[in-house]
Amino acid sequence: MALDVPYRSIPDMFLKRVAASPDREAFAHPAPDDSGPVWLTWKQVGDRAKAVAAGLHGLGVGREDPVAILANTRIEWVLADFGIMCAGGATTTVYPTTEPEDATYIIADSGSRVLFAENPAQAAKVAGADLPALTHVVLFDGTADPAAAVPQLTLADLEQRGAGALAADPGLIERLVDEIGPDHLATLIYTSGTTGRPKGVELLHGGWCWEGVAQAEVGLLRDDDLQYLWLPLSHSFGKTLLCGSTHVGLPTYVDGRVDKLVELLGVIKPTLMCGAPRVFEKVYNKTVTTAQGGGAAKAKIFGWGVRVGQQKVALEQAGRPVPAGLKLKYALAEKLVFSKLQARLGGRIRVLVSGAAPLSKEIASFFAAANLPISEGYGLTETSAGNFVNPPEGLRIGTVGRAMGDLECRIDTDGEILLRGRPVMRGYHNLPEDTAAAFTDDGFFRTGDIGSLEDGYLRITDRKKDLVKTSGGKYVAPSHIEGMFKALCPYTSQAIVIGQARNYCTMLVSLDPDAITGWAAGGPLEGRGYAEIVASDEARLMVEEYVAQLNAKLNRWETIKKVAVLPRDLTIEHGEMTPSLKIKRRSVESSFATEIERMYAGTLAEL
Repeated sequence: MALDVPYRSIPDMFLKRVAASPDREAFAHPAPDDSGPVWLTWKQVGDRAKAVAAGLHGLGVGREDPVAILANTRIEWVLADFGIMCAGGATTTVYPTTEPEDATYIIADSGSRVLFAENPAQAAKVAGADLPALTHVVLFDGTADPAAAVPQLTLADLEQRGAGALAADPGLIERLVDEIGPDHLATLIYTSGTTGRPKGVELLHGGWCWEGVAQAEVGLLRDDDLQYLWLPLSHSFGKTLLCGSTHVGLPTYVDGRVDKLVELLGVIKPTLMCGAPRVFEKVYNKTVTTAQGGGAAKAKIFGWGVRVGQQKVALEQAGRPVPAGLKLKYALAEKLVFSKLQARLGGRIRVLVSGAAPLSKEIASFFAAANLPISEGYGLTETSAGNFVNPPEGLRIGTVGRAMGDLECRIDTDGEILLRGRPVMRGYHNLPEDTAAAFTDDGFFRTGDIGSLEDGYLRITDRKKDLVKTSGGKYVAPSHIEGMFKALCPYTSQAIVIGQARNYCTMLVSLDPDAITGWAAGGPLEGRGYAEIVASDEARLMVEEYVAQLNAKLNRWETIKKVAVLPRDLTIEHGEMTPSLKIKRRSVESSFATEIERMYAGTLAEL
């Protein structure tokens, strides 16, 4: 049955939301002195976004004209995004960590007319570049440079210009919005990809509006929720949440400072938070290592509580009743063990959502045991991020849930997941051959992911291109093994299985700086720096013990024969991870080629 989407475009949805609940809280941002959240009503957001739109219209931005945003997640990002689309433009997103070369490429390839930059340092990334389409730069922070080659103005200047234009022509924005339809370009999001140059994904208004409605339909978002939005708005995951928030009208605290996340969860007390698996892995690591470091008695109670919670979850997942005795044990476990973790996340969480990368089944089970179930979802930039999700009332751990709305899914003969529907992209910008290759003859998008459908629930087994085939002809799914290891070893930051065309599998492991420093406390390595700790025999032996536990759970051909503890964590800056925290396997293998070759040196003689 077709999903009923009552909007023509994102700005149509936005203006209808402003009209429906003008005085309700819409978005909040941190106060300048960090004294607490500052809330804006939907009317206040609407007035400011319309002023931005009128200002852009005055700068010559017309329908489907790309306008770029190069900034961290913050309230000004939201205002600029709504303003761009109310002017008829198409938001082009650029990650704030993007290097100048790639930032320049994205702005040039998209043909962006205006650039919103967070500050002069971000604007400087494209200074002096040959960008003939770029006519203005708008700064969120800082002072405009009157000598800049491309004219600069501040966001306040732009809003002031727009307010003047609206005073002279009050109906300007409504007329512009009336001309925007579901098949017009809404965003250009450049996939960082795991290889090659970023490709601009053309996503339409109709698909984003579909996302907003579908999220509400599945019970993911409710108007009585309070959302903590820290995800990069440059990424499709963040963008789709903006659409859902607008359709539902739920209040959202916007703050991209990841280093402040744990501290502020207790202040904001959200009921809803979405994140990448790495955030939940870090919470898990901190919880486990804290329990282990609290003495034998506390560790024993913690272990008992987790086992009780997992027994309860196993019965619930099997659709079986939880006996009264186990319910009593669980109530005690929640009081003694899990209440502390619940409080750390603000104490009011209704829904946690994980996306952008695979979530370990073991970590998902732990959170469910703590009465903090994570609804894992699935989607791609090319499909507007939200395609499958576990409904809060129908969670099936180990899957990414059911298809949202009326999205069509088919599993190809080789196991590849194929998708068709309104949220799927129009194509790759300026790349007709790549666009053609991305679709089947009957219009299904090739996701590149391998999976299976079980009672409508989708299970992802691996990336099509990431499957490892050993020289013995055996296929190995790296992400499955890596997820298992992360759940076993609470000191892990990243784990990367190596084995393509090799005669056995090995693994690179990077350790979490906070967790491993805590591990070293009270021992011979206490007070040592991170590099010295991870290079120690003690750290290597600790990791090898966890690898032995992992191997006991694997098929013979999957077992990890050798492991290398890396001298540093993987980073975006070194090109080993995408901004959405996906691992770039080829880059990792290039960065640590010496460590890999050392694990395979003399292998034939050893075997």
